[in-house]
Amino acid sequence: MNILITSAGQRVSLVRAFESELKKQFPSSKVFTADMSPELSPACNVSDRYFKLKKVTDPLYITELLELCISENIRMVIPTIDTELQVLADHKEIFEKVGIFVVISSPEFVSKCRDKRKINKFFQTLDINIPKEIDKNAPVFPLFIKPYDGSLSVDSFHIKNAEEITNYHINNEKLLFMEYIDKVYHDEYTVDMYYGKDNYLKCIVPRKRIHIRAGEVNKGVTCKNIIVPFCKEKLNYVKGVIGCQTLQLFLNRDNFNIIAIEINPRFGGGYPLSYQAGANFPAYLIKEYFMNVPIEYTEDWEENLLMLRYDDEILIHGYKC
Repeated sequence: MNILITSAGQRVSLVRAFESELKKQFPSSKVFTADMSPELSPACNVSDRYFKLKKVTDPLYITELLELCISENIRMVIPTIDTELQVLADHKEIFEKVGIFVVISSPEFVSKCRDKRKINKFFQTLDINIPKEIDKNAPVFPLFIKPYDGSLSVDSFHIKNAEEITNYHINNEKLLFMEYIDKVYHDEYTVDMYYGKDNYLKCIVPRKRIHIRAGEVNKGVTCKNIIVPFCKEKLNYVKGVIGCQTLQLFLNRDNFNIIAIEINPRFGGGYPLSYQAGANFPAYLIKEYFMNVPIEYTEDWEENLLMLRYDDEILIHGYKC
């Protein structure tokens, strides 16, 4: 009943959470990690064992990953970065045929999440507000620009006036022009949502993003507010969706209007806050996929739990320079 966390990078807290929960149920089982440079990955160096894998774009990636899972008795694969999601979703059935669960939603849903134009249409079908689209040839300021397939805030721009728009913005077909959601009036949230095997929502944890560093939350707090019943109503069942989903949205402080931005169909970098608050997604996955125990909807997690992240070190002795 071993578990593999791919592209582990710096996700030390996530690895330790899975290790803790797995060993409660299966003491002899292991949490493995994989990365392109595992010897330089903090998360890989705290896992039970690590492995080096090719780039996810390599034609042999899936074959190599499948062989690794079979040889090491890995029964569950947890992806963690955007670039691997579609590839794993497209090939998850190959793994399922040999009893390996890749915790990724359907290829169709992942495709929607990876394209902000598609996820906007998805939100609209559920009567969920999204930022208004801006005509790049007749812009209204301030506005916000971001790529339809971007992540980690790369190529995102807050444009205050016409002088700040360049030919790069106008001619880049990947860039979307939309209304700017002013943080003077709105709070930004990441919502950790767990979906069971039945595609029903089992847990909803809004995390207010107090401070962001390199696209990930650095300071955040759990909040039981209007977002919980909103998600329960609008997103209670989504075909093909399983595991952890991270919804990004803005909440207006005055009128409580909610504007959805995107969904990342994976564990987000700030999930350890939800875990510490009691939203035990690793345990849910282990119970559902290894023990065949259904997960019931719960709001039994701690609100007003503040997370303040900081830099720490993993020291490896004997590394050759």
